[in-house]
Amino acid sequence: MAKLRTGDVTTHVQRLPAAGGNPTAPLVVFVHGLLTDSLASYYFTVGPQVAAAGADVVMYDLRGHGRSDRPATGYRLEHFVDDLAHLLDALGETRPAHVVGNSFGGTVAAGLAAWHPGLVATVTMIESEPPVAAWTRHMADGLADARDRLAREEVIGWIEANHGAHTAKLSRGASRILQTTTLAEDVPRSRVVDDDLSALTRPLLAVFGDESGLCEQAPGLEAALADCRTVVLPDQGHSVLVERPHETRELLLDWVRAHHAPAVAPR
Repeated sequence: MAKLRTGDVTTHVQRLPAAGGNPTAPLVVFVHGLLTDSLASYYFTVGPQVAAAGADVVMYDLRGHGRSDRPATGYRLEHFVDDLAHLLDALGETRPAHVVGNSFGGTVAAGLAAWHPGLVATVTMIESEPPVAAWTRHMADGLADARDRLAREEVIGWIEANHGAHTAKLSRGASRILQTTTLAEDVPRSRVVDDDLSALTRPLLAVFGDESGLCEQAPGLEAALADCRTVVLPDQGHSVLVERPHETRELLLDWVRAHHAPAVAPR
């Protein structure tokens, strides 16, 4: 584990080298979701297995989360995207990254592809939305509701009774982020891309659960993007990464392998 300066914050990052030390291995960067999440969600699901399958893996904590810095302000999507661009630079990476994002992390991945396409080989969004105007409205409603509800001890008590002490602890942590930073105000004011998604030129894999409303995006994504695959998993809600890690891992590995062009070693 390490901490690196990424613009105006210090970011906690963990690297898992490809099994066998392949110098032409693909670079896979995992981006987690908001509030109750951290790089641990990948460490305990797909990260080590993707490294074992032959990819160099990077996992990191978003600003405000885990062991990364938590500034009081600066939580628009473009701040998260710039952090990732700075992180790749701080790591000395010249390989375009296969960027994988869960929930909000997928929006960060899409933002990086839109605004820094040279840094990106492919994007994988897991239960995510691209950063269009409708996304900011969804986030405004959801974050305002979470900030209000999670500040109430009776809500935390209900979460503990119905989902366990660990989930209640995560919910308290989410409330602290919402109460001590401008995240709830900043995210809805984020930079966006046009609704036609013309800014997204990198190959995109999108994975959804069929019980999540986000799966309704699938036909539109495939119609708008030249190289796009969408997968809707049956009998699955929003927690695809945690509840279907094997299927998620295999979809990701197939996608990366299909789009990986190994560098030619100099003679």
